[in-house]
Amino acid sequence: MYEIKKQIYPNLTRNQKSALCNYLRALVKKSPELTVENILEKFKEDERYYLEIGASRFEFLAEMIDEDGFWADTEKFVRECRKYYDYKKSQEPIIQANKEFEKKKRKFLQEVKMSKEPPTKKQLYYYERLCKKYNLEKKELTSKLEARDELDRIITEHQEQAGISHTNQTSNEE
Repeated sequence: MYEIKKQIYPNLTRNQKSALCNYLRALVKKSPELTVENILEKFKEDERYYLEIGASRFEFLAEMIDEDGFWADTEKFVRECRKYYDYKKSQEPIIQANKEFEKKKRKFLQEVKMSKEPPTKKQLYYYERLCKKYNLEKKELTSKLEARDELDRIITEHQEQAGISHTNQTSNEE
């Protein structure tokens, strides 16, 4: 797309070319259901209308709007934009898979790091309080990872027991 941009609209200034190309690219992006020909027709109609009422974003097109060279360049650029966005859309599953892989990799690396660090004072304090509350035998926690996993195990185990006893109480009350 960027190579085509260098080759088209030789008689426009850099700012004019940039504004026109950005507009066309946005038009292609927001209309994925339209064909290249339909996009060109829509652009032609819109620009002619805006030029007639004197409210065009691209006043410099007034003298070029009927030239075949201008429309040939515009068609090249729109086709290139369509290819770019179609390719980008086809790559979406691969991009999502890479994101998931990177997410898993970060989680794994975080766990490796946690397995090498000693547990925090908060973790130890919380573990001690849970052991007292549920009358559990304490064991030596050697890492943040082990402490996290042990705390999670205790909490989920006792939540399940509380859920079971809660459902038993409600069924007995009925």
